[in-house]
Amino acid sequence: MIPASPIELALGPVFFHWSADRLTNFYRRIADEAPIDRVYIGEVVCGKRMPFSDPVWPETIERLERGGKQVVFSTLATPSTARERKSVEELCADGRLVEINDLTALRFRSGQPFVAGPFLNIYNEATARFLVGSGAQTICPPVELSLAAIGTMARTCFSAEFEVFAFGRLPLALSGRCYHARLHGLHKDSCQFTCEQDADGLAVDTIDGQEFLAINGVQTLSHQVQTFCPQPSELVSNNIRRLRLSPQTVDMVAVARAYRRLLDGQEPPETVRFVLSSLGLPGMQIDGYLRGGPGCQAPSPI
Repeated sequence: MIPASPIELALGPVFFHWSADRLTNFYRRIADEAPIDRVYIGEVVCGKRMPFSDPVWPETIERLERGGKQVVFSTLATPSTARERKSVEELCADGRLVEINDLTALRFRSGQPFVAGPFLNIYNEATARFLVGSGAQTICPPVELSLAAIGTMARTCFSAEFEVFAFGRLPLALSGRCYHARLHGLHKDSCQFTCEQDADGLAVDTIDGQEFLAINGVQTLSHQVQTFCPQPSELVSNNIRRLRLSPQTVDMVAVARAYRRLLDGQEPPETVRFVLSSLGLPGMQIDGYLRGGPGCQAPSPI
């Protein structure tokens, strides 16, 4: 039996426009049933959704913390209006740990600890060291980086915790235009929140019918689902402290339990991937970027 791993599990912010009821019920289950150490909450993709989700957070924070979870507030990746920038400023001024996804928010944090989120361009050791010097306590690098590249950064920034995006559709890009609004013949300012119709994002195929990408309002995601299932020793040798699971509509409690068994050495990667395949994922399994290959590459046997 492999000794219990020191690697923690985090649940990333919900990228999609879920209703208040859905968010409330989702986080209640996470609080009570999921073996998650840290939970990121808050709107990251589109500030127009915030009036729907903001009322949910006070009760959600209380419930998660009562369940033994550390709560981190994630901030918008592309704040574009005065209201959105003010929201980011207020969150960064709070004493709670926050995740910064847009570099302009650094000045609002005033040197206090923060999480550097995957929307920041952190592709080398110099950038990582700059952010650590600015207060970054945790770094979750962009999803395009390999585990080897992340390990190189982690070994030069011992004071920071490195977190790897391990599960979920990969966040690839953000746009000033809303794809969902355009698809429905609407303008971005009068989008009627059509993105709520696609709780895992809307799958996009090529003209040849090949599975390609997924859209989520102004966000582009991978069509496939990252299911990075490493040996615990791989993470320890690369100074990785935490794996991040990104919410999808599948049973995320089951996902978290499967990953916990993996990290504790109770089940091998092949078994965990089989468990994940039985949950009705919205796309094929991939882990190419972290293995140093094309992002759409399917996992190889360990």
